[in-house]
Amino acid sequence: MELEDGTINDLVSLGLARYEARVYLTLIRRGSYTAAEVAREADVPRQRVYDVLDALVRRQLATTHPGRVATYSAVTPELALARLMAVQRDSVERLERVSQGLAGVLQPLWSQGREHTDPLDYIEILRDPKAISERFADIQRQARHELLTFCKPPFVAPADNAEGITVVHRLHRAGGIVRAIYLNDALGDPETMEHVRRFAGAGEEARFAPELPLKLVIADASLVLCDMPDPVAGADSTTTLFIEHPALAGCLRLAFHTVWKDAAPRPESSLGP
Repeated sequence: MELEDGTINDLVSLGLARYEARVYLTLIRRGSYTAAEVAREADVPRQRVYDVLDALVRRQLATTHPGRVATYSAVTPELALARLMAVQRDSVERLERVSQGLAGVLQPLWSQGREHTDPLDYIEILRDPKAISERFADIQRQARHELLTFCKPPFVAPADNAEGITVVHRLHRAGGIVRAIYLNDALGDPETMEHVRRFAGAGEEARFAPELPLKLVIADASLVLCDMPDPVAGADSTTTLFIEHPALAGCLRLAFHTVWKDAAPRPESSLGP
């Protein structure tokens, strides 16, 4: 006998095992069956059919009729389904009680865990050029009072860096400080000097130094973006760190101003018309 897979699957979803579903669907088709008849009609192995029938009887989904040869009958589907649903509801209610109990145990642990942070949570390591460029744009946008930069090539921002110009305008209008130190080599690079002129027009103060230790951006004495050149692979291989740590940012800010004090303002000849 071919049984509908959809109906069997529905009965399984209500808690029956697949063999139990097949046997129950067989039993409802006639008044009673012997175990051998059920095994044949439901296509259930003969050695398994007795265990399956006993399980249905325990679930009160079938009844057994003693005799020279015992027979089995299904209870009405309406009653069987109501009993299956009652078991499911009991299970859901039990799980709800377990869930509520777990919430009471786990929530305090979660709250306590928020009080402890990983000592390196404030450091983000970046190696992808696109991610570095995006983080550079982020730190510019977050600046509210001060933006200090060691400018060394290669530059990650777009050539025009229109967003950077907007940031400098905003900080300058708000009475903030924007300072950048460039390498002396930039004085002989027309493209870089055009960049310097444009940012000066927006309010950036610029100076020049013969050497800079690394590429560095400090925002509001709390956010830092810096390149860490690989001492083995050379200058072309770097790792960029984004660090949100006021103490470290404060130390680097002091280092910036030490270099700033010894750096030279750009020559008047570099200003152009």
